[in-house]
Amino acid sequence: MRLGVLDVGSNTVHLLVVDAHRGGHPWPAHSEKSVIRLAEHLDPKGRVTAEGADALVEAVQTARQAAEDNGVEEMLAFATSALRDAGNGKEVLARVKAETGIVLGVLSGEDEARLTFLAGRRWFGWSAGKLLLLDIGGGSLELAAGGDELPAVAMSLPLGAGRLTRTYGDDLDGLTEHVEKLLTPVVLELKAHGWDRAAATSKTFRSLARLAGAAPSRAGLWAPRTLTREGVHQVLGFIRRMDPTALGELDGVSPRRAHQLVSGAVVAEVAMRQLGVEKLDICPWALREGMILRWLDYA
Repeated sequence: MRLGVLDVGSNTVHLLVVDAHRGGHPWPAHSEKSVIRLAEHLDPKGRVTAEGADALVEAVQTARQAAEDNGVEEMLAFATSALRDAGNGKEVLARVKAETGIVLGVLSGEDEARLTFLAGRRWFGWSAGKLLLLDIGGGSLELAAGGDELPAVAMSLPLGAGRLTRTYGDDLDGLTEHVEKLLTPVVLELKAHGWDRAAATSKTFRSLARLAGAAPSRAGLWAPRTLTREGVHQVLGFIRRMDPTALGELDGVSPRRAHQLVSGAVVAEVAMRQLGVEKLDICPWALREGMILRWLDYA
């Protein structure tokens, strides 16, 4: 079946089209993104502005047309923290449905963590033993751990790279203190469960790994990539002094996300330090693949 996954995140509206069947690898057939930075289109009360809603409707309509052009038979459409946290999220979702015909389901943070964990489990396999998985998004940080396909513990914190950049700007001391405070109780719970292998996914972790010397994207999906705690520390010391425009020109860094990479690096460094993780294996699959895999399990 040709399956479409539409992911409305804090930064992008991303359509992934795959040829999928139960028990098989969900091979990508088409992928396209509209960068709307929805989380930046919020008024002082945390409501999506008219401009933001307009951009979202246009991006979803574009994605719907692309899905039709690519022969999508079934569409899985969902939204994450930007609309989950918006004061007028329900109204915006209703407008999207009325004007595009697309019904966006809103995932809880815990469900994001569970589905991303499923993708990581399927990628690394049972030989990974107990798995710890971290994912830094634009609006939230997801953490999950466990020995099965469903994690024993799945959590979400408002520690996304975009959210923190908007709140703290260049105040890295204040940002670091905030991240440490929110992570401390979560770390204690995760450590109580334990893990054999620590992994991470998301564009933030992939960019940090590339800057720390991991294989470039041209090396292919299967190239092993890791990120060490020392590597994160060195990268953070380097990029915190860079202008976002110059940072966006580096290999592995998206120009559209460069302005929030420093905040993401702070979250990564604090999380690895508090968890006592020296190395993270980078997983190329994440939430969208987790959605596909779960759907195939029950299709």
